[in-house]
Amino acid sequence: MDTQVLIVGAGPTGLTLAVDLARRGVGFRLVDRAGGPFTGSPGKALQPRSIEVLHDLGVVDEGKRPTPDAPYPSTVIIPQFRVERILRDRLAELGGAVEYGTEVTSFEQDGDGVTAVVGGELVRAAYLVGCDGGRSPVRKRLGVGFEGETWDDQRLVIGDVRLDGLDREHWHAWPKSPAGLLALCPLPGTDLYRLRAPADAEPSLEVLRTLVRARTGRDDVVVREATWMSPYRANVRMVDRYRVGRVFLAGDAAHVHPPAGGQDMDTGIQDAYNLGWKLAAVLTGAGGELLDTYEAERLPVAAWLLGVTSRLHHEADATQWPGKRDDETLQLALTYRGGPLAGVGERAGDRAPDAPCALVDGTPARMFDLFQGPEFALVGIGAQDAVAYVRDAHPYVRTHSVVDVDGHVEAAYGATEGTLLLIRPDGYLAAVTTDPAEAVAYLDQVLG
Repeated sequence: MDTQVLIVGAGPTGLTLAVDLARRGVGFRLVDRAGGPFTGSPGKALQPRSIEVLHDLGVVDEGKRPTPDAPYPSTVIIPQFRVERILRDRLAELGGAVEYGTEVTSFEQDGDGVTAVVGGELVRAAYLVGCDGGRSPVRKRLGVGFEGETWDDQRLVIGDVRLDGLDREHWHAWPKSPAGLLALCPLPGTDLYRLRAPADAEPSLEVLRTLVRARTGRDDVVVREATWMSPYRANVRMVDRYRVGRVFLAGDAAHVHPPAGGQDMDTGIQDAYNLGWKLAAVLTGAGGELLDTYEAERLPVAAWLLGVTSRLHHEADATQWPGKRDDETLQLALTYRGGPLAGVGERAGDRAPDAPCALVDGTPARMFDLFQGPEFALVGIGAQDAVAYVRDAHPYVRTHSVVDVDGHVEAAYGATEGTLLLIRPDGYLAAVTTDPAEAVAYLDQVLG
């Protein structure tokens, strides 16, 4: 093999997968046919669960209005180009890089790997992952359908602009303008505003200036520059398969959502986070059937979110104002309960929440810090002998014994003294049990 994993597309999904593989020591190539980094913000927000993922990958270290079980409890406005830059920087720290201007023009697979033409050269990889967007050439070459619909009457002009005349402390919207809706959102960490306006037009700087002037009714709000702009049509589509042999689809290549609810970037990041540890495990000896669980877990999530975002989009279209966001769009309550990797205990398959606690020597700790990293983790509430039993059977599992000083662990997990919490590398509960043999059996089954 020339590399273990060939990743096609260096947006948030491909970059997340590359960072996850790099920290696991898995060989990969990350290629993108674009000439350089993307500079726009089709996505402009991250939901709390995605920020938790970035925390685990080592690129976020501070919360926003934290609660004991959720250090990032609210949506963060951050443009897509900035998310990509953060991930590229982390990838560089881990010794990786994006190969821009490099296109995959064809590929074939057999029982042992994938042979692809990459930048005009033959490359042999164990697996290929298409993270190449809604028009995914990888998906098309696989012949996987992309079922759904395009709402032709839902046309927007979007763009990132510099302008004069508005403060940066508020979102600005004109939902009842006779000329049509206009929304301008300051993008934190930049001097840009994200512009959104329903319009059937090919965007240009003059078009954006005309829209702003007509829909604000003000001459003092002046667009000086547009760094990125695009027409947009609402699409609701997804694949019926995430995997064909040794080729996988992730992010927009597998599902595209209406913009309401801000889920596209998040769902792709979490696709990659789910797939990364499974690829690494199989490449280091786990059974290949583990890779089947990627589709089994992520396809239902994408289908559910398509329904949620479609409903929110129609509500916003009817009222010309975004609806209230709640737990269903924060992605903290998404679960893999009942799935192929849901192990022992009622909460197996749920997200593992954060919680303050202490190590047995009294050192203050937090659950998120204890299971941050690329391995499985076992946290015992007390239960030092049980923890040692699991550690002896699977030495590579990170193990901790903690004391639930203020009851936060019990509140978050329903876990009392003597409970063992086995946590997957992607931060979901594999088992909640008092029997260390059940944790060992789970690890034996999943990892071999």
